[in-house]
Amino acid sequence: MSRRFLMALIAVLLITNIATLMLWTRSGPGEVVEDEASDMQIDTKKPVASIDGDEITYEAWMAALRDNYGQKQLKTMIDRTVVNKLADQQGITVHEKVINREIALLASMQGVMTEEETEKMEEKWRDEIIYRYQLEALLAEGINVSEDDMRAYYDQYHNQYNFTESIQFSHILVEDQETAEKVKGELDNGASFSLLAKEYSIDEDTRDAGGYFGYYTTNSQFLPNGYKEKASEMEEYSYSEPFLTDQGYAIMYLHRSMPEITFTYDELKPYIKNELALVSSEVSLVADSLWDTMEIDWLYNK
Repeated sequence: MSRRFLMALIAVLLITNIATLMLWTRSGPGEVVEDEASDMQIDTKKPVASIDGDEITYEAWMAALRDNYGQKQLKTMIDRTVVNKLADQQGITVHEKVINREIALLASMQGVMTEEETEKMEEKWRDEIIYRYQLEALLAEGINVSEDDMRAYYDQYHNQYNFTESIQFSHILVEDQETAEKVKGELDNGASFSLLAKEYSIDEDTRDAGGYFGYYTTNSQFLPNGYKEKASEMEEYSYSEPFLTDQGYAIMYLHRSMPEITFTYDELKPYIKNELALVSSEVSLVADSLWDTMEIDWLYNK
């Protein structure tokens, strides 16, 4: 994975977190606001913290957020508006496979999330990914890259754009079928998979983590025998019937199942062209130069 691509992924994660913080500032005095990340209700009339009787008010907290992140976040919002407008005018779109591949990479860096948390996070990632690729296309406009250079780059690096089929799962491993059926019955009655794993599982490597195994590519030598096949029969966010493994009887919980994504040269060509153009011209991936194409008046230039 290239340094440029890795830094872009990190930027998506950082921007997403900062944007989440700034959602809290959209309130007036005396209101209850919701932290979308945790579904927590925040009463703006009450202190947000107390240290030996010294209180930190909601207003002081918001002022600190504005001081530290306000200008940066407002600039980010302007950048996105500029890029969105220019991309719409020029018909710049991002291939769905490219978006899905980057979402898959970002998801594979996360721990366990609920289905609702996953949907919210992927929606934010999608916006950031589209913005970044549209920004690259706009900045690379007018910079020539030869067909030979693009083809050579694809031949050497195309595998870094592919995504290998992967699953994220937990399991409960027990010694015999009778115990497995007992655990399955408790699951059917609404018991927590994680708590049952801590109570029953004989897998010492995952038991204390509630049975969590992690993300594995389906061709990994560390994926237990039979788990790939079992996962292929399951829906995400569901658990399996007990099944026999090399180590005993297992019940598998499938958090995520992400398919393989591969690209042809023609599918990647516009993105390779943009990347090579920006590298060769040493153009930074920022939207500042695009502001000149529009009339912009904002708080911090007064």
